[in-house]
Amino acid sequence: MKKTLLAACAGALAATAAFTGTASADNHAISACLITKTDTNPFFVKMREGATAKAEELGIDLKSFAGKIDGDHETQVQAIETCIADGAKGILITASDTSSIVSSVQQARDAGLLVIALDTPLDPIDAADATFATDNFLAGELIGKWAAATLGDAAADAKIGMLDLAVSQPTVGVLRDQGFLTGFGIDVKDPGKWGDEDDPRIVGNDVTAGNEEGGRRAMENLLAKDPMINVVYTINEPAAAGAYEALRAIGRENDVLIVSVDGGCPGVQNIADGVIGATSQQYPLLMASLGIEAIKKWADEGVKPEPTEGKDFFDTGVALVTDAPVDGVESISVEEGTNLCWG
Repeated sequence: MKKTLLAACAGALAATAAFTGTASADNHAISACLITKTDTNPFFVKMREGATAKAEELGIDLKSFAGKIDGDHETQVQAIETCIADGAKGILITASDTSSIVSSVQQARDAGLLVIALDTPLDPIDAADATFATDNFLAGELIGKWAAATLGDAAADAKIGMLDLAVSQPTVGVLRDQGFLTGFGIDVKDPGKWGDEDDPRIVGNDVTAGNEEGGRRAMENLLAKDPMINVVYTINEPAAAGAYEALRAIGRENDVLIVSVDGGCPGVQNIADGVIGATSQQYPLLMASLGIEAIKKWADEGVKPEPTEGKDFFDTGVALVTDAPVDGVESISVEEGTNLCWG
């Protein structure tokens, strides 16, 4: 696994070098926008830090925007319109509604802006000029495989609660959900959406808005359907923390396996504390810093970034973090995850 991570880091460094422009336009004439789903989730906070640091290094004027809550599509549309009017060279966006945002993104591209989706692919993915993201399906698949292997024979009789992101089913939520189920060994039916599965082990799906309050509420709703849920998939670690609180309120916090995606420092600590069994760690600072470098290269040379070979996006890496490794699923320890975490 360490060799894999070293190779991934080497690839990322090579990509960073490739995206660094060689021509020297007036850097101060270059402006860029970062549009995130919220400005409170630690994942997006770190993304903004990465973009800001790289923009300062390259002399780019960066303006940051965010929705009021996860799912605030209208605020993101207004931000795109502002960026176009301001003459920005490029936009980095984590879209709340990955299909509805496409028409606004096309307006930006028609105006000559480079639009890069961060973390959350647009629907369709080629609606953006490029996507820098975790392989979200793989992130889900890793925690699904780990959960199934951890349960062993008991996986055949599992009772699973699925804590998703939003009813609009943005791509990042679909990919993680379907990856988890695939890893667990469940038929996903239509891989382009969640909730159509008929496996009796799935108690149900609910949405969390990617925050702790939403995770608690969604967990309570699913426990009302079946109080004996023993496996919980969560879209991210804030939702996982909320789910844990709901389980603790009924005295079941120690006999339910919770898995998640993010790899932020609080989430990794929650593995050490027994709140989460395993999480798939992603790297938002790298996504954002590479995105800023790509906008710089676009402004200087008119060159767009290329996807990772064999994929339709640039893969910024993922690693399973747990202190209870299982055979056949590569993972890193909590100590290693702490050294790589963010937030």
